[in-house]
Amino acid sequence: MKVRVLISFFLLSLLAGCGPVETKNIDIVNDEGKAVMGLDYRDFSQAASKMLQSMFQAGILQKEGGGRYVMTTGRIVNDTMQRIDTDQLMMKVEQELTNSGQVVMTAAVGGKGAPDEMIYKTRDIRDSDVADEFKEGTLAAKHQLIAPELSISGKIIQRDIRYDQKRQQVEYYFQLRITDLTTGLVFWQKEEVIGKRGSSKSVSW
Repeated sequence: MKVRVLISFFLLSLLAGCGPVETKNIDIVNDEGKAVMGLDYRDFSQAASKMLQSMFQAGILQKEGGGRYVMTTGRIVNDTMQRIDTDQLMMKVEQELTNSGQVVMTAAVGGKGAPDEMIYKTRDIRDSDVADEFKEGTLAAKHQLIAPELSISGKIIQRDIRYDQKRQQVEYYFQLRITDLTTGLVFWQKEEVIGKRGSSKSVSW
């Protein structure tokens, strides 16, 4: 009898702990949520916005004679203790660069390979026997891809510092540079630092 009572009490406790938890959407425009030691979407947005502002103010993307530069995203190194998808940071950067009307991004080459593998898969079809199944003239001809003139690459670095006995400081360095692929010269580079200070018990990964 006592065993049944104990089991019933245990099951009721589990059910009580599994009650509904309130879920709310985040106002990403005016998020007043607490800061975290790790990197969140606000940090990516802040770093990208400041770097883009510096880039446009420098005027380095105004092509002589008019027109738009063809740019590719090179290697973005994640030198932090977090599993960061660097594409998340670069998506906003690439989007704003494209929307500026000064740059067109290529999906044919990139630091992680071609962002769009279909570019080469369709060419593999063209060079195989399967090409006979496609309407003549609809497959991409040779010598049609446009090579990039500029590359944007960079790195994210993390430094953990013991602030005092109870607090720690974590510094994140966002680094980007734009390189002329013909000459190898760096057109522009920028480092944006985001610092956080909190309890030494908090983790940043």
